[in-house]
Amino acid sequence: MTATRIDRGSTATTEIYQDGTDLVFERTFNAPRDKVWKAFTDPGLIPRWWGPHETSTEVVEMDVRPGGRWRYVSRKADREDVAFFGEYLEVSPPERLRWTFMFDVDGLGPQGGPETFTFEDLGGRTRVVTRGQFGSVEAIEGALATGMVKGALETWDRLASVLAEG
Repeated sequence: MTATRIDRGSTATTEIYQDGTDLVFERTFNAPRDKVWKAFTDPGLIPRWWGPHETSTEVVEMDVRPGGRWRYVSRKADREDVAFFGEYLEVSPPERLRWTFMFDVDGLGPQGGPETFTFEDLGGRTRVVTRGQFGSVEAIEGALATGMVKGALETWDRLASVLAEG
């Protein structure tokens, strides 16, 4: 059975689509792969770009190795803090990172699943592809209803700005 690719909010800079029960984000950053890899794996850099505009992120835990745990807390003045957490499943510098990406949803408990990042070297630029495995179309719809696409787009815009700073 062939999965149907469904656009889920692509923009001029970021392609977002559903591939079966996976949600995929693709973007090319104007920075070398080692620099992009560092932005994803350095706990000192994460708070500078992770999360939508007008949020701050605290790295509570970040042990970047297979079996290591991570936990970020996102804060914004007009809402409760949101915790994101999981475990690193694969760390293959600088081309691949796989983790469980979990977050708490009021009344539903922890939601999420495995997420894989690939970092493709384009000679001074880097294409990042994130593939989140949701397990069902209903789970994707639930995640999208939280405003996930807007938040992801703003997060990657912030990352592009940090990478441009040098």
